[in-house]
Amino acid sequence: MYLDHSATTPLRRAAFEAMVPYFSEKFGNPSSLYALAQESRDGVDLARERVASVLACRASEVVFTSGGTESDNTAIKGVAAALRSNGNHIVTSAFEHHAVLHACHQLEKQGFEITYLPVNREGLIEPEAVAAAVTDRTTLVSIMYANNEVGSIQDIGAIARLVHQRAAELSRTIVMHTDAVQAPGWLDLSTQELGVDLLSLSGHKFHGPKGVGVLYVRRGTPLDSLLVGGGQERQRRSGTENVPGIVGLGVALELAEKEREEAGTRVQRLRDMLIEGIMERIGGAHLNGGLDRRLPGNVNISFEGIEAEPLLIGLDQHGICASSGSACSSASVEPSHVLLAVGLDADLAVGSLRLTLGHQTTEAEISRVIEVLPGVVKQLRAMPTLATGH
Repeated sequence: MYLDHSATTPLRRAAFEAMVPYFSEKFGNPSSLYALAQESRDGVDLARERVASVLACRASEVVFTSGGTESDNTAIKGVAAALRSNGNHIVTSAFEHHAVLHACHQLEKQGFEITYLPVNREGLIEPEAVAAAVTDRTTLVSIMYANNEVGSIQDIGAIARLVHQRAAELSRTIVMHTDAVQAPGWLDLSTQELGVDLLSLSGHKFHGPKGVGVLYVRRGTPLDSLLVGGGQERQRRSGTENVPGIVGLGVALELAEKEREEAGTRVQRLRDMLIEGIMERIGGAHLNGGLDRRLPGNVNISFEGIEAEPLLIGLDQHGICASSGSACSSASVEPSHVLLAVGLDADLAVGSLRLTLGHQTTEAEISRVIEVLPGVVKQLRAMPTLATGH
């Protein structure tokens, strides 16, 4: 029973079938001129058109990458380098994915100043607070669209509008980036509505293949290339294109958008059923993040007196795949920076369980979790050393 869709998703059959010819008979390098290569180029071009349709942008503004991490790093470091002479200040949040946070940490070592905005207990940032953080040295603002741990959805449209207004007041270029890796299949991805200059996606988060992603780059956005070489992707991302992956991503994104409204309504009902079932049956359970602006498939709950690792092992023994808000290693369990950012104390943060539903999740699976989870929690609480993993 798979309830870890925020980590990765199974590859769609339609995406897989579209990819197969590009592993075999259509194997040409899309940069070459002969007919075999043109078949590969046609596959990439069609995928680019599909992505552009979902993002409501020009095909020329779609850059294919190796995934969300590369897209985020390219956005953060590429803008920082391109606009270094204009300023050295970046605004982001304490709530971002590590791909953004660690990129910012590297830039700090190079003399950049980073403002890490706090979030409230629901995991939300006031758009006015983002604009207020902008200074006459700011070159980039990066705020994630939807959080991967607690599912909080930021008002990116309002944030981008205020940031661009502030840029106009200061008569300077300020680029707006959003990490939208968790959004496909659940949220509107129109770059016209969002008003962003850069947007990151990762194929395997929406039933596409692993190892391929997208960076939307609005025309005219200053951005230095992270990878240089053969000049692919209009000089913005060198390296021979991952043609099968790109083809699969295009099909998967198109289908995710087509099913978005219907799937969102159905999955949100199951999510609410799961939350209600857990909270009714297990004492000392705390829902992390708010419900009003939350991804339809996201559930993140902490349990008093329990650490995540033994809880995940207990669920796995019942065939339930889930994850935690903690970075677990054999030596220690560190509290999630996201859960600490929403105000959880460390003891609750290390006891969080993340269950993330997908388009194929069934009511029977949710009922099974509600049936199994209370017994696992009860068993762990009866054995304190097991419950804490010590």
